[in-house]
Amino acid sequence: MSKTVPFRMPAAKSQAADAWVGEGVEPHLKLTEIEQAVAAPAPIAMKRFTIDVPVELHARAKMICAQRGKFMADEIRRLLEAEFPATS
Repeated sequence: MSKTVPFRMPAAKSQAADAWVGEGVEPHLKLTEIEQAVAAPAPIAMKRFTIDVPVELHARAKMICAQRGKFMADEIRRLLEAEFPATS
Protein backbone atom coordinates (compact mmCIF):
# COMPACT_ATOMS: atom_id res chain seq x y z
CA MET A 1 0.00 0.00 0.00
CA SER A 2 1.48 3.31 -1.03
CA LYS A 3 0.22 6.77 -0.54
CA THR A 4 1.09 9.72 -2.71
CA VAL A 5 1.12 13.23 -1.34
CA PRO A 6 1.12 16.07 -3.85
CA PHE A 7 3.64 18.81 -3.16
CA ARG A 8 3.21 22.35 -4.39
CA MET A 9 5.81 25.03 -4.71
CA PRO A 10 5.11 28.02 -2.48
CA ALA A 11 3.69 31.08 -4.21
CA ALA A 12 6.10 33.85 -5.10
CA LYS A 13 6.41 36.65 -2.57
CA SER A 14 4.44 39.77 -3.26
CA GLN A 15 6.70 42.66 -4.20
CA ALA A 16 4.19 45.09 -2.70
CA ALA A 17 4.49 43.47 0.73
CA ASP A 18 8.28 43.66 0.65
CA ALA A 19 8.15 47.30 -0.44
CA TRP A 20 5.65 48.13 2.32
CA VAL A 21 7.83 46.53 5.00
CA GLY A 22 10.93 48.20 3.61
CA GLU A 23 9.39 51.68 3.71
CA GLY A 24 8.56 51.45 7.40
CA VAL A 25 5.28 53.37 7.01
CA GLU A 26 1.83 52.38 5.96
CA PRO A 27 1.30 53.34 2.31
CA HIS A 28 -2.36 54.31 2.80
CA LEU A 29 -1.45 57.12 5.21
CA LYS A 30 -1.09 60.62 3.85
CA LEU A 31 2.13 62.50 4.49
CA THR A 32 0.42 64.87 6.97
CA GLU A 33 -0.87 61.89 8.99
CA ILE A 34 2.63 60.42 9.10
CA GLU A 35 4.11 63.74 10.22
CA GLN A 36 1.47 64.09 12.94
CA ALA A 37 2.21 60.59 14.22
CA VAL A 38 5.93 61.35 14.36
CA ALA A 39 5.40 64.73 16.04
CA ALA A 40 2.94 63.36 18.63
CA PRO A 41 3.99 64.01 22.21
CA ALA A 42 5.28 61.17 24.35
CA PRO A 43 2.54 59.25 26.12
CA ILE A 44 1.75 60.18 29.70
CA ALA A 45 2.90 57.69 32.33
CA MET A 46 -0.13 55.87 33.71
CA LYS A 47 -0.84 54.25 37.06
CA ARG A 48 -3.44 51.51 37.62
CA PHE A 49 -6.33 52.64 39.87
CA THR A 50 -8.55 49.90 41.28
CA ILE A 51 -11.70 50.67 43.25
CA ASP A 52 -14.73 48.69 44.35
CA VAL A 53 -18.12 50.06 43.31
CA PRO A 54 -21.62 48.64 43.71
CA VAL A 55 -22.75 46.41 40.84
CA GLU A 56 -25.67 48.73 40.10
CA LEU A 57 -23.38 51.80 39.80
CA HIS A 58 -21.00 49.91 37.54
CA ALA A 59 -23.89 48.78 35.32
CA ARG A 60 -25.27 52.33 35.04
CA ALA A 61 -21.87 53.80 34.23
CA LYS A 62 -21.14 51.11 31.65
CA MET A 63 -24.54 51.53 29.99
CA ILE A 64 -24.33 55.33 29.81
CA CYS A 65 -20.76 55.25 28.49
CA ALA A 66 -21.83 52.78 25.80
CA GLN A 67 -24.75 55.02 24.82
CA ARG A 68 -22.37 57.99 24.55
CA GLY A 69 -19.81 55.95 22.62
CA LYS A 70 -17.17 56.58 25.29
CA PHE A 71 -14.81 54.33 27.21
CA MET A 72 -15.50 54.01 30.93
CA ALA A 73 -11.86 54.67 31.77
CA ASP A 74 -11.86 57.93 29.79
CA GLU A 75 -15.05 59.13 31.46
CA ILE A 76 -13.79 58.27 34.94
CA ARG A 77 -10.51 60.09 34.21
CA ARG A 78 -12.53 63.12 33.11
CA LEU A 79 -14.57 63.03 36.32
CA LEU A 80 -11.42 62.73 38.46
CA GLU A 81 -9.79 65.64 36.62
CA ALA A 82 -12.89 67.78 37.23
CA GLU A 83 -12.97 66.92 40.92
CA PHE A 84 -9.20 67.13 41.49
CA PRO A 85 -7.83 69.81 39.13
CA ALA A 86 -4.08 70.26 38.79
CA THR A 87 -2.72 73.17 40.78
CA SER A 88 0.11 75.21 39.36
